[in-house]
Amino acid sequence: MTAVRFERYVAIGDSSTEGLDDPDGRGGFRGWANRLADRVARAQGRLLYANLGVRGRTTRAILDEQLEPALALRPDLATIFSGTNDVVSSRFDVDAFARDFGTIQRRLVEAGATVLSFTLPDLTPVMPLARRVMPRVLAMNEALRVVSRETGAILVDVAAHPVASDPRLWSEDRLHANAVGHARIAEALAHALGLPDAGAGWADPLPPRPPVTVLGTMAAEIRWGTRYLIPWVWRHARGRSSGDGQAAKRPALEPVHIPTKNGV
Repeated sequence: MTAVRFERYVAIGDSSTEGLDDPDGRGGFRGWANRLADRVARAQGRLLYANLGVRGRTTRAILDEQLEPALALRPDLATIFSGTNDVVSSRFDVDAFARDFGTIQRRLVEAGATVLSFTLPDLTPVMPLARRVMPRVLAMNEALRVVSRETGAILVDVAAHPVASDPRLWSEDRLHANAVGHARIAEALAHALGLPDAGAGWADPLPPRPPVTVLGTMAAEIRWGTRYLIPWVWRHARGRSSGDGQAAKRPALEPVHIPTKNGV
């Protein structure tokens, strides 16, 4: 059993919290938040869970749109992850980010929730263009460390572990974790909570990768640019977001289904 029992888990954030790109097999997304909810529910026998995360949201938008609905659900466990959409925007104010993120953490902690967050790893090995925003990512991660100490939230420093930058944990769009990546994040958070059977193995490196040919690399870059980079640039040039018209996938607290040995 867990050292602390949780009754109501609420996840807020952007597309990572929503679960992109970890298909659930039913046309939606599973993601690390769902996986963590499953782990907590199995450890305790039950759990109510809501997921308010919406793709494309900045930290300020999460503060404005998700915090109050989250607090209204009276969570005793909460996760907040954001920042990716902040650092890729045309302007990034790390002080404003820290204030907004700190406000979210502080309000949840003051409401009695155990709050978990995690840092963003270096995506340069996944997407070479990320090198241009790495100074922003480093500043953001340091801000997360500072505000988490101040608010009393639990921060899992994913960025401190090289495996988090392994391309095999990331989806084809290079911005979202794949199913393996989401599973590792969930394991890291479960370990931080001290859940049974959750260990530090999430940070272990993957086996060595087979050599990548120049031709294969060029083909992958062309495919990625055509399928993802150009549409992203065009969307943002028009002031559009992938989250336009999107709503939370699980806005109300619902029991987590715990499969039996027969899978039912």
